[in-house]
Amino acid sequence: MKPRPLPMRSRVRRALWWGGLALVLGLIGGIAASCAIRMPGRSFAGPLPAMSAMQLSLADELRADVEMLAGAIGERNVFHPEKLAAAEAYLTAELARAGYTVKKQVFTVRGVACANIEAEIPAADGAGPDIVIIGAHYDAVRGCPAANDNGSGTAAVLALARRFAPRPGTQVGPARTIRFVFFVNEEPPFFWTDEMGSLVYARACKDRGEKIAAMLSIETIGYFSDERGSQDYPPVVGAFYPSQGDFIAFVGLYESRDLVERCVGAFRESAPFPSQGAALTALVPRVASSDHWSFWKMGYPALMVTDTAPYRYPHYHKPTDTPDKLNYERMARVVEGLEGVVREVANGKGQTGKEVGGT
Repeated sequence: MKPRPLPMRSRVRRALWWGGLALVLGLIGGIAASCAIRMPGRSFAGPLPAMSAMQLSLADELRADVEMLAGAIGERNVFHPEKLAAAEAYLTAELARAGYTVKKQVFTVRGVACANIEAEIPAADGAGPDIVIIGAHYDAVRGCPAANDNGSGTAAVLALARRFAPRPGTQVGPARTIRFVFFVNEEPPFFWTDEMGSLVYARACKDRGEKIAAMLSIETIGYFSDERGSQDYPPVVGAFYPSQGDFIAFVGLYESRDLVERCVGAFRESAPFPSQGAALTALVPRVASSDHWSFWKMGYPALMVTDTAPYRYPHYHKPTDTPDKLNYERMARVVEGLEGVVREVANGKGQTGKEVGGT
C-alpha cells in the first residue's frame, strides 16, 4: 500500500520549516566566513601606555566639543530646529577657524532647512581624482542629548579636520582629496530614508561621477569597559571576538573587506590601543546602522568606526547619554590612531574606489 500523502497544510509547514532552517544555517555560515577574514597585525593587549601631553590636550579638546554639542546645545534635530541650527553654526565656525572654506548641501525636511557640512583638502597637483570621506552625523535622536551618539564621532571628525588643516607654504596636498563631512538626519525617523543626510550626499556624489576611494563613518566612539561580559554582539558573531568592551571596531559590509583590512592594519601601526575588524554580510543586525550604509548603497567602499553602540553602551538612545559618560582619554587614543588611518588611506595604495555593492 502506498503511503498516504501529507495534507497540503502539513507540506507547506514542512517546507517553511526546512526553508527557515536553510536560511538560519546560511546566515550562520555567512557570518562565520565573514568573521574568519584575517585582519593584519595584532590588536594591542595589556596596560595602556601613559598619556602624553599631546594626548591629554586632545582629550580636553574632544571633551569641550562634546560638551558644546550635547551639553550647551543638546537635542539637535528637526524637531528642535533652533538647536539643529546652533550645532550647524558651531561646526561651520570651527571649520572656518581651522582655515577651511566651508560648503553646505542644504535641503528641506518637514519644513526645516537641513545642512550637510563639508570641508575639503584638495589632492596634490597631478594626483588622481580619488576622494576619501571622513564623516559623522551631528544630529541627535529624539529625547536624547546624544553625547556618545554621535557627539563623540562629530568631535573626532572635527579634531581630525583641525589636524589635517592645510597651512599655506608648509604642506603638500595628499595623493587623494580628503573631505570632512558632517551629516544631518541620520537618526530615526529619517534613517534609511531619502531624507537621511548621508544618502542625500552620497547620491549627489554618484550623480557627479565622483570617485570615492573610501568612506569612514565615525559613529559612537566614546565608551569603553575592561570588565568581562561588558561586550555584546549579534547572534553568532560573539564567538569570534572578546567579551570585554575595551576596543574600537572597524565594521564594514563584506564587499568593503579590503578597506576594513587596510584601516585596521593602519590603526594598529599608529596606536597602541585594542582594535577589532569585521567585514560582515548585510544580514547581520546593525552592521549597516550608520552613514557608511548610504555610500555602500551608491557602490562606494565604506566602513564604520565604532565602540559598537547598543552592544556595549548602556545609555544608547536614552536621556542619560550625557557628556559625563564618555572616556575622553581613550577617545583621544582612538583619534590619534585614526589620524594614522586617514594618512594611509589618503596617501597610500590599494583600494581604488571600485564599485563594491549596494542596490
